[in-house]
Order: sequence, then structure tokens, then C-alpha cells
Amino acid sequence: MKAFKILIAFIILSAFSSCVTSKKFNSLNSAYKKSADADKNCEEALRSAQADKDQLSNRATNLQAQVDDLKKQLDHATQNTAQVLTTLQDLSVMSGKQAESVKKSLETLGEKDSYIHGLQSAMARKDSLNMELVMNLKGALNDINDKDINIKVEKGVVYIDISDKLLFNSGKYNVTDAAKKVLGKVAKVLNAYPDMDFMVEGHTDNVPIHTDCIADNWDLSTKRATSVIRILQTQYSIRPERMSAAGRSGYIPLASNNDKEGRALNRRTRIIILPQLDQFFKLLVKQ
Repeated sequence: MKAFKILIAFIILSAFSSCVTSKKFNSLNSAYKKSADADKNCEEALRSAQADKDQLSNRATNLQAQVDDLKKQLDHATQNTAQVLTTLQDLSVMSGKQAESVKKSLETLGEKDSYIHGLQSAMARKDSLNMELVMNLKGALNDINDKDINIKVEKGVVYIDISDKLLFNSGKYNVTDAAKKVLGKVAKVLNAYPDMDFMVEGHTDNVPIHTDCIADNWDLSTKRATSVIRILQTQYSIRPERMSAAGRSGYIPLASNNDKEGRALNRRTRIIILPQLDQFFKLLVKQ
């Protein structure tokens, strides 16, 4: 618009150029050119400014899009962080419970291991005590025929088997004078272990017996066991509360009853050193 006005002015000036001096005309013409150049520069500056504005607007749009995207990512990350924290908290609780459970299990295992070691130690002591008893009995009875007396340990129990021919006459239950010496040697060893109780069992073969004094094999086996206990009590001072008597008749044979030798083995008196559970547990408690 400004250039148009200048052009009109230029035409007017041209029309009146004949009336204007050459000096003034040149001056006006120069002013016109400067004004045209300035207008051109303004238009270029305006276009450049518009381009910069468009560029900045695009950058602003892009930046806003990036901001929106980052905001979404931040929200997503926040949610994930919350989930992770919750998971970690749950894992922490689980780990705490598991750790406590493992701790208790280890304590229990430690207690069991200690108990097992104590039990093994007590068993070893008990076995040692039994072996000591066996050695002392064998030493006391070493002058007696091995076929007439047998001392052994089975499943932690000491057994003393004495053949009936060393103790009784056939079909009788009174202990012979010779047998009392054998029982005296056994009693001496048993008195050295006053905390040990024992049972005396009478055994017969399967040949039936019936007399005026004996009803049957049950009766004979019981009377023989009782006779042995009386001798141990009255003549060798073994406390009666340590002893018990049992008759087993012929129902627990060591050998076949079909021949003389087998029946002889089955007729016997057995002394069983009873396991003392209270003494055993005392050994265990000492561990």
C-alpha cells in the first residue's frame, strides 16, 4: 500500500517534472528507490518472521506431543513402580515367613540331631554295660562245661541259659546242692549290678508229666523258676523286688523234641537281664 502511494506521487511528480527542477527530481527519485527497497526488506522480514513462526509452531506442537508421550510414560512407570513395590513387599513378607520357617526347621533338626547323638551315646553305654556284664559272667563261670551254660546278648538283652541237668534231677524242681554253687557264682555277678532286674524262666521239653506234686509241664517249669529265685534270695541276698519268675512249659524250644539231644537242650532255666528303661533314659538325660 505504501509503495502504491509512492508510485502515485512519482506519477504526479513526473507530470509536473517539466515544472520541477532536475535537482529536485533526482532527489525524489532517490527517495522513492530507498522507500521501495525498505518496503521490499519489510516484506522479506515479514515472510521470514512468518516462516519462523510456523517453524516454532510446529516445534511447539512436536514438543507438546513429546510432553504428552513422556507424561504417559511417566504415568505407566509410576503404575509399574507401584506394582513392583507391592510385589517386593509381598516377596518380603513371603521371604520373612520362609526365613522363619527355615529357622524353625533348622532348630528342630538341630534338636533332633542332638537327641539322636544322645540316644546313640546312651545306646553305646548300654551296650558297653551289657558286654561288661557278659564278660564278668563268663569269667565267673569259666570252669563250667560250655554245653551246660550259655551266655549271650541278643537285641540288647543278656541271656543266661543253664541246662537243667546242672540244677535239677529229672522230673524234680528242687535245686541240687551242686547247682547252688553255680547259682552262687551267678548271684555274685548280679549283686555287682544292683540296679539291674532280671527274670528267671523255666523251660521243659514236650514230654508230658503228671505226678502227685506236679500237675503238668506248665507247673514244672514254673516251680523250677520259683525254686531258683528262692535260692538267689535266701542264700545269696539278691533283693526279691529285682526278680520275677515265669514258667514257659515246652512251647519255646531251642531244638527239635524228636530226639534225646534236642529234648535235653530244651530243658533249661533261663535268666534274662531285663532292660532297665528308666536307667537307659537316665543315661540319655546325662548327654
